[in-house]
Amino acid sequence: MSNEVQTDQHLLNAYPAVLPRLSLVWRAVVDVGDRVDLGPSRGGQRYLIPITGGRFHAGPAGEGLSGIVLGGGADRQFLRADGVKELDALYEMQCEDGTLITVRNRVIIDEQVQPQRYAMSVIQAQVDSTRFDWLNRRVLVGTLTSARPDRAAVVIDAWLAEPGTGT
Repeated sequence: MSNEVQTDQHLLNAYPAVLPRLSLVWRAVVDVGDRVDLGPSRGGQRYLIPITGGRFHAGPAGEGLSGIVLGGGADRQFLRADGVKELDALYEMQCEDGTLITVRNRVIIDEQVQPQRYAMSVIQAQVDSTRFDWLNRRVLVGTLTSARPDRAAVVIDAWLAEPGTGT
């Protein structure tokens, strides 16, 4: 074994992997319009899904983060040749106190994974509010579940990722 590999192994042993801890920040029901076909692109097909409104509700880690999802946003989707969907959604949410949050949600969906599809995301929240400015400095991960056939909507859960314990 080379000295470099031994040194790496020593460091890896000295600094165990940190298992992130997740806390629920909000749950959102995001209403969507009809899918617009934007045509083929290199390696797949592009679509646009209008975001027409909805509501979001605070989780235990998101006190005060409840309100409405504003219409006017959109979810740009790329259906890759391998069947995986890449989503890039940009929209605004308005808290009950008037605070506006711009949300960018980048999602990977793999329907081929069974018994439950893979639908995970990285959520970036931008806010100009002293009360919620911590959102600008944290990593949020998300899950996405279709609400069809009950409603033309998706349920998005946003989780705050924080350092946890070593493994």
